[in-house]
Amino acid sequence: MIWSLTKIVCFIIIVALLALGGTWLAQIEGTTLIQFHTYEFNLSPLKTVISLIVLFAVGFIIYKALGLVVAFIRFLFGDETALSRYLDKNREKRGYDALSEGLVALASGDSKKALSKVAKAERYLGKPEITNILKAQAAGEIGDKRTQSKAYKALIKDEKTRFIGIKGLVKQKLELGDTKTALKLAEHALAIKPQHVETQDTLLRLQAQSQDWGSARKTLSNKLTHGAISRDIYKRRDAVLALAQAKLLSDDSETKKTTALQANKNSPDLIPAAVMAADTHSAEGNLRLATKILKKAWSVQPHPDLAAAFARIVPDETPQTRLKRFKSFIKNSLEHSETKMLLAELYLAAENFPEARRALGKLNETEPTARSFTLLAAIERGEGACETAVRGFLTRALTASRGPQWVCDNCGSIHSEWLPICQSCDSLDTLSWCNPEHSENAMPLDTALLPMLIDAPSTADAQEVDALNLPDIADITDANTATNSDSESSDDHENGESKSNT
Repeated sequence: MIWSLTKIVCFIIIVALLALGGTWLAQIEGTTLIQFHTYEFNLSPLKTVISLIVLFAVGFIIYKALGLVVAFIRFLFGDETALSRYLDKNREKRGYDALSEGLVALASGDSKKALSKVAKAERYLGKPEITNILKAQAAGEIGDKRTQSKAYKALIKDEKTRFIGIKGLVKQKLELGDTKTALKLAEHALAIKPQHVETQDTLLRLQAQSQDWGSARKTLSNKLTHGAISRDIYKRRDAVLALAQAKLLSDDSETKKTTALQANKNSPDLIPAAVMAADTHSAEGNLRLATKILKKAWSVQPHPDLAAAFARIVPDETPQTRLKRFKSFIKNSLEHSETKMLLAELYLAAENFPEARRALGKLNETEPTARSFTLLAAIERGEGACETAVRGFLTRALTASRGPQWVCDNCGSIHSEWLPICQSCDSLDTLSWCNPEHSENAMPLDTALLPMLIDAPSTADAQEVDALNLPDIADITDANTATNSDSESSDDHENGESKSNT
């Protein structure tokens, strides 16, 4: 309100001043003589002032007209002018409008419309670092790999978008199955942005798939340097990669020994690393350190490979001596199923069948596996039981669970041996020694055959049973059976007494 009043007052004052000035000029006497060639003009003071104002206005108009002509000529020659800036601004607005419409179309799933809008934005904007990104995404949505590849290659030419282009080509090559090219591109991408976590993971996975364990360890170290993983995870995965690297080296290589020991040092509970480190120390005669490594790994996770490595420390010992040595090895895990089955095997090797049975206990009821039933069949054979009883346990072994296996924590795939990466999902360090959630039977067997195998078989049935190729342990226990037969007449023989009691 005050501002409006002020403007009105100022306008009135200006009009009043102009009126006073005009009145004053009209009252002044005299004339102004203007001579031009043969022309003379006599003007009063008021007319003189008006003429000057008109002349100034005409001059100003002519000046602006000449400026416009000059600007038009410069525009024709390509120089930046107000007109060119106006047209550029208009084109830029239309380009950004097309780009925004393309983004909306891509977000809504209309990739074809997005591509057409991107083409329009590309014509108006002239900023390929923006339009090529959107073009690559839209082309990928509709499966136009050729256009997508061209867009990514165009992005590589610009230093600001080079990483985006390489990253996109890596994904495209992986989709096409070209892992070699993807590996090389991923290395370039990591060189541009070493801290990029997705590129680190992709490169590490590709290097592991190609068994380039040395480069994979460098990439893992890069992840630790840039804080992508914790030090504990780094040590574990570095141990996995070092173990895989050591397996490719020759047995007498000094690098293999060093790498194996480093893997065990970084992850003492990694079973294959403990086995390799123990074998390395055993080969060098350092039996005490080999025993220490295996005991530590066994305390974390009892495993048959650890027991086999412990047996290799003294390969030529008698069964009784080995049994005595193993008791100190397993004393802290007597209730574990693996320990019970290991003890049973040791007693079987020592021909002490009653102790083997006691070592198994009720394992076939609490945690029945193909291995426990096979051990029971061996015990029955060793004690001289009838063929029907032995075959009964072997038949149950055919349909029992395999027990703990190397299972991928990521996809649940089962592997027959430990591997650094899962063969199904290519995940690194995901194999655990455990019971699978959906365990398959040890061997496929029709349940209709079970009564025939457990009952006393006839001649025809026996031939049919033999055709099943059941596990035959006769070669293992023939000597034990002969010993038991000879000892039936002697009451002081330990096995003979046990057999009579049975």
